[in-house]
Amino acid sequence: MRRWAQTASDVAATSRTSEKTALLAAYLGSLDPASLPVAAVFFTGRPFPASDPRSAGVGWAAVRQAVERTAGSDQGAFGEAYDRSSDPGRATYDLLTERDTRHGRRDGDTAALGDTAALGDAAAPGDGASLPAPSGAPSTEPDLVDMQAAFAAIVEARRPSARVDVLARLLGSLDPLAAMYVVRILSGELRIGLRDGLLEAAVAGAFGRPLADVRHALMASGDVGEVARLAAADRLAEGRPTLFRPLQPMLASPARDAEEIATRLGAPLWAEDKYDGIRAQLHKRGADVRLYSRDLHDVTSQFPDVADAARPLPWDGILDGEILAMEAGRIQPFARLQGRLGRTAPSPAVLASVPAGYVTFDAIALAGEHGGAVVPLLDDPLNERRARLEALDLAERIIVGHLERVGSAAELDAAFDAARARGNEGLVVKDPSSGYTPGRRGLAWLKLKKALATLDCVVVGVEVGHGKRHGVLSDYTFAVRDDRPGHDGELATVGKAYSGLTDTEIAEMTRWFEAHTLRRLGRYRLVEPTVVVEIAFDRVQRSDRHASGFAMRFPRIARLRPDRIAGEADTLSAVAALAG
Repeated sequence: MRRWAQTASDVAATSRTSEKTALLAAYLGSLDPASLPVAAVFFTGRPFPASDPRSAGVGWAAVRQAVERTAGSDQGAFGEAYDRSSDPGRATYDLLTERDTRHGRRDGDTAALGDTAALGDAAAPGDGASLPAPSGAPSTEPDLVDMQAAFAAIVEARRPSARVDVLARLLGSLDPLAAMYVVRILSGELRIGLRDGLLEAAVAGAFGRPLADVRHALMASGDVGEVARLAAADRLAEGRPTLFRPLQPMLASPARDAEEIATRLGAPLWAEDKYDGIRAQLHKRGADVRLYSRDLHDVTSQFPDVADAARPLPWDGILDGEILAMEAGRIQPFARLQGRLGRTAPSPAVLASVPAGYVTFDAIALAGEHGGAVVPLLDDPLNERRARLEALDLAERIIVGHLERVGSAAELDAAFDAARARGNEGLVVKDPSSGYTPGRRGLAWLKLKKALATLDCVVVGVEVGHGKRHGVLSDYTFAVRDDRPGHDGELATVGKAYSGLTDTEIAEMTRWFEAHTLRRLGRYRLVEPTVVVEIAFDRVQRSDRHASGFAMRFPRIARLRPDRIAGEADTLSAVAALAG
């Protein structure tokens, strides 16, 4: 693991794409067949392949406890270190390095990670007995296969306290640099500047394979570790979609307006309704049906009514679409679907009150005309995939999405208005000759969304940003004036946004908010309620999340309004009117 962490650190230290690729290629090419797929997966910032439904289940509290225990730090030290960097991995590195500075390296009884039984529920608490120095390593250094086994042991630990014990013991077997990257992998943020395509280029370079072949295999299989293994064996042609191993969904790029879309794609334009639901793949083989969310988690147990509706259908394959609230074949607002979110086993009463359905708009793979093996359709043009989709026998709860074929920007605007009238977000406009490219946000699919309205709101709280916006106050909580009787214009929060302003504007406002902070609550600051911002959003819905009783869907900051004072901000009654 130390070599992997050092390679990651070297990659992070250079901004040159060619150097990043060369470093990764040299490292991947040096690995044995067992370590190679694990290393490749770790470079995606995941403990397991994207298609693996397991989640480490390690949240902030578990990481904090494990790190403070391993470092021998006071309670609260992890939070203070995190506030300095907005990075749990760096906070881990800092505390373990401080420990080593205090005590020096001390060889101890660290667990051999290959013995996963030692990391289960009965694992001894990691008490920091083994104290590796920054320049050294513990006497028992885990390899990559051991690391993935340790991650699996965390998943299998039945109690939260047991997961903390396993993680603490794991961190105690590592030097600070490796521990930093373990925490980053568990938190899903590697922070080494690996943009899309660099890892694929490194795999291609490591084994002398054509980059196009690596990318095609990855799009088809969805598992970079498997693709690395196939590339090493010169078997990339074997990469293909597999039932019950979800793929990253193809994504649409945003477009300014209908004119831009018509110019980019030309005629004819295929305009599909953009539904406001949960993006999901439906995998089916006989009566075995599973649903996978956009982040590739199995959500079948959350929507058993959708799976039940698909089971008797006479075809096998993989569909792409959206889970929506649906009653008698009619799509319901997203606000109604919220009653189903987070329920892993909804009761019969919930299923009856909030029935769900599935709208499909693409076919990723289907069995042949006379049954048999499922055949990938990724390279087939959209018009052929759509024809296959429309020929399937479906059900009242499993329907094909609305599609209009238009020839101009004016017709596209009319189609957009019609989609909004049907209660949908807007349109996804597609090139009918395009293939399906999993995980890619290209220009073959363009999404057309227009703000429903804008509201002038007052900023009441700000928070330190993450990633490239660490160190500035970029996350704004905003409110409107409460004009209900007896509330005397109090401010009622309606949302939070972190996009829309330029880096220069954020830097200037950070200085202002720092000088006008009323109270600090960790990373969050209550600020003087005098800054007005214009907020654009897609819709307003009722919500218990905010004091106002409403929440904006997809809010973004349209602009600062220095020409407005807080007393001129919009009111709660205006928000309620938009919610309908």
